[in-house]
Amino acid sequence: MGYIMSRDGTRIRYESAGTGPPVVLVGGALTSRTFGVNVSLAKNLASQFTVYSYDRRGRGDSGDNPPYEVRKEIEDIEAVIAAAGGHACLYGISSGAILALEAACALPRMVNKLALYEPSCIVDGTRPPVPADAADVVARLVGSGQRGAVVRLFLADYSQVPPAFVAMLRLMPPWRQLKAVAHTVRYDLAIMAGLQQGKPLPAGRWTGLRAPVLVIAGGKSPAWLKNAADAVASAVPGADFRLLDGQTHVVRGKALAPVLAGFYREDGAFPAEAGQGSPSS
Repeated sequence: MGYIMSRDGTRIRYESAGTGPPVVLVGGALTSRTFGVNVSLAKNLASQFTVYSYDRRGRGDSGDNPPYEVRKEIEDIEAVIAAAGGHACLYGISSGAILALEAACALPRMVNKLALYEPSCIVDGTRPPVPADAADVVARLVGSGQRGAVVRLFLADYSQVPPAFVAMLRLMPPWRQLKAVAHTVRYDLAIMAGLQQGKPLPAGRWTGLRAPVLVIAGGKSPAWLKNAADAVASAVPGADFRLLDGQTHVVRGKALAPVLAGFYREDGAFPAEAGQGSPSS
């Protein structure tokens, strides 16, 4: 475990586990390196890979130098990959999937392969779009100290989590952790800007990507998430799309890890010059 310095001087906390070729995990909204579905995934991948988990800026033990820009989060990923030896496979989930996709486009020499789980785009009318002023609404709520309201709004309205589950979650210990990172919801909305309005994905946005890409959706997930994953796969040259039976957006690491391991290891994803990662810390 340690810190790395991003280009703008922000300290980013990261940790590694396991041995083998390096894989960097990018979390979605309201998560950190110690909280969320990537925690289980890291444990399940660590038998075959050196898995790098990090706190995205503004979360956990990482710093946060304003103003926020998506470019800075890409530079954070660049710093993590540099700590991993300069080359790595990359994985992202939900809004973190789009962040990982943008990073792979910006860092073509550092990303060997890219896997995405349910990028949270809204590409059709299967659910309401996220309001265009969502980031401004979140900023106002955070500014007035209404962090719980931000979490409720993001989960129930923007992410379509059933209201009964959100109400139950408010009574559970994780609610405090969610409120602690509520201010970063605006960051994820910035990453997803223009991709959640119920319209087709912008033509040509990711056509320059050359790394092999696998896009995955859960077989039990709602139609809008499956359609989004399929649309992202269609928008990236040569990308493959796969349904993972029995899984939802809260994907189990035990079910996902074998799929990622097979994808990352096939066809020489880890050339000798890419390095083999560092010992676990």
